[in-house]
Amino acid sequence: MFVRTQRLTLRPGWPEDAPALARAIDHEAVVRNLSRVPWPYSIEAAETFLAHWTDTRFLVFEHQAGAVALVGCVGIDPAGSEAHELGYWLTPSAWGKGYATEAARGVLAAARAAGIRRVTSGHFVDNPASGRVLRKLGFRPTGRVEPMWSKGRNGEVACARFERELDADDCHPNPEPRLAA
Repeated sequence: MFVRTQRLTLRPGWPEDAPALARAIDHEAVVRNLSRVPWPYSIEAAETFLAHWTDTRFLVFEHQAGAVALVGCVGIDPAGSEAHELGYWLTPSAWGKGYATEAARGVLAAARAAGIRRVTSGHFVDNPASGRVLRKLGFRPTGRVEPMWSKGRNGEVACARFERELDADDCHPNPEPRLAA
């Protein structure tokens, strides 16, 4: 499935995306805010990640001035005891443009169309920008802060937990994303 938003295209990852994926994520400032990503990030790690792709995960591409560039990843995957956990990251050059919110809205719309009704997420407490994104998306804090292993930091980090019910149409971006099989 592909999802198109106003400024982004979300699509599955393909083996030939490995070099661009490795370049986009291989920043300590990105990896330190993720739980399952190693630091440093290698081309082999990108190839392995792409080889284990899921139907609810998308690479994020921006289109600007006629060019298309891989700027991140967003998806809803099982994590721990949670069946549907929203996760996302963007390369530093894409920060501050609203892409995380826009891409996640597209994925939430796709999840709702697929029948998913409850999604959880979280952010490391020293990454408040991710908390702002989750709140913009309509996620509510659960009040729980739990230790979570960060592969990139090689240690546990306090993670604030959020949840969201997808029973309302407000998860659609404006304009609505176009879903294509």
